[in-house]
Amino acid sequence: MAKATFACGCFWSPEETFRKINGVTDAAVGYIGGHTENPTYEQVCSKQTGHAEAVEVEFDPEVTSYEDLLKVFWEIHDPTTMNRQGPDVGSQYRSAIFAHGPEQLAAAKASRDAAQQARHDDRKIVTEIVEAPTFWRAEDYHQQFIEKRRTRFGFKVA
Repeated sequence: MAKATFACGCFWSPEETFRKINGVTDAAVGYIGGHTENPTYEQVCSKQTGHAEAVEVEFDPEVTSYEDLLKVFWEIHDPTTMNRQGPDVGSQYRSAIFAHGPEQLAAAKASRDAAQQARHDDRKIVTEIVEAPTFWRAEDYHQQFIEKRRTRFGFKVA
């Protein structure tokens, strides 16, 4: 198994999206890239920790590649907005790829360059690409949040 860590705004929807990919064995939401150890959601939302909301994806590279996960990352958010995704504003909502090793770092940078070249406008991709520091798993109530809401309110799960 391998890991990939992505920040692309609020972490609930990306977690659900990555969980549905064949070859992904787990996805967890959490906080990464800041200076506070084991931060809480409230601390991250205070914009004082430096952390981004992120999804840590565990995947089988024999089934799906890191490059495939990168393609999904670029498709599910706007990488041209600094510290913002839709109505969510703040550095915790920044676009970032936290690479696990030099191969992922190189692949992430190459995919960013390809995504920039493929754009049909002049907006610059502002996605941060760095080595992955410690990932702090978010509180249990954030894990599989969308799935839990569907189940709780009786919505049929797709």
